[in-house]
Amino acid sequence: VQLVESGGGLVQAGDSLRLSCAASRRASSYYRMGWFRQAPGKGRVFVASIGWNVSSTDYADSVKGRFTISRDNAKNTVYLQMNSLKPEDTASYLCAVDPAGGGYHYWGQGTQVTVSS
Repeated sequence: VQLVESGGGLVQAGDSLRLSCAASRRASSYYRMGWFRQAPGKGRVFVASIGWNVSSTDYADSVKGRFTISRDNAKNTVYLQMNSLKPEDTASYLCAVDPAGGGYHYWGQGTQVTVSS
């Protein structure tokens, strides 16, 4: 499975961005797809995830109410709509796939999001 993220960029605090992650295989077969982020010098942290049943979503407390994850199985793509961005959201955002409920085994290369104050 190959994952390619896009949509990152340099924005100001309060702005919005929409990240996309295109998968090389049929996304509807994946148990769960998620977004993680990694800031310079820090570990990778969970941001949001969505199950094959698109009503099943989960968010980190730090992004609840600001970020929305969605998926379009017909396009093999998962999205992360990020609103009210803050400087602390600055990080490389990575897409990941949990194919069968056993953990995230496939990862993208990441797309950089930089939020200036």
